[in-house]
Amino acid sequence: MGAGVMGQCGITSSKTVLVFLNLIFWAAAGILCYVGAYVFITYDDYDHFFEDVYTLIPAVVIIAVGTLLFIIGLIGCCATIRESRCGLATFVIILLLVFITEVVVVVLGYIYRAKVEDEVDHSIQKVYDAYSGTNPDAATRAIDYVQRQLRCCGSHNYSDWENTKWFKETKNNSVPLSCCKATSTNCTGSLTHPMDLYSEGCEALVVKKLQEIMMYVIWAALAFAAIQLLGMLCACVVLCRRSRDPAYELLITGGTYA
Repeated sequence: MGAGVMGQCGITSSKTVLVFLNLIFWAAAGILCYVGAYVFITYDDYDHFFEDVYTLIPAVVIIAVGTLLFIIGLIGCCATIRESRCGLATFVIILLLVFITEVVVVVLGYIYRAKVEDEVDHSIQKVYDAYSGTNPDAATRAIDYVQRQLRCCGSHNYSDWENTKWFKETKNNSVPLSCCKATSTNCTGSLTHPMDLYSEGCEALVVKKLQEIMMYVIWAALAFAAIQLLGMLCACVVLCRRSRDPAYELLITGGTYA
């Protein structure tokens, strides 16, 4: 009888943890969807510097996983409360599939993170060459946005502007106003006053920013993969003990020991 009570206590403890984990799954679903959306929004700001749209695959997958976690949490809660063996088994299988998917996201994240530097190096000069200085132009908006946000100027430094088509056409020996430091109130972009301009180049900062975004995806996937692994273990404990512990089966069916 003592062993049966101890077994039941173990099952109850596992079930409590499992219900708690299901609540975490719902919170995780929201966080994963937020991370995926953040990647999409940020990519939209830097897409001119990164031509490989397949980089968004990890973000797409992580949003899909986040949506699926809402459903998983519902299945897990219902299966745990109703003590359904079939429901718990389904819960474990789905969790396993999602766990594998998140491992794939981590691998893809590392692959595309390694490609960022080459992609930016390949495309950034094209964007600077396409700069026209007119606001409706996409390349112009992209360059001005990046230079203001990242506080940089030119690919490697402000002198890179001297090799652009825009600089040669304007012939005023100045760079775009987006190169001006926020603290320089009277800055006109003139190269005769380099102290008013950002000295750091944009290429390295764009690479760093995009790699940081990939790391957000990787760490989010790793963190929630660990939570899902714990969820699978708890569900397996409940399933195994329900199958093997006669005291638990009698309790569920309303029977008693002879």
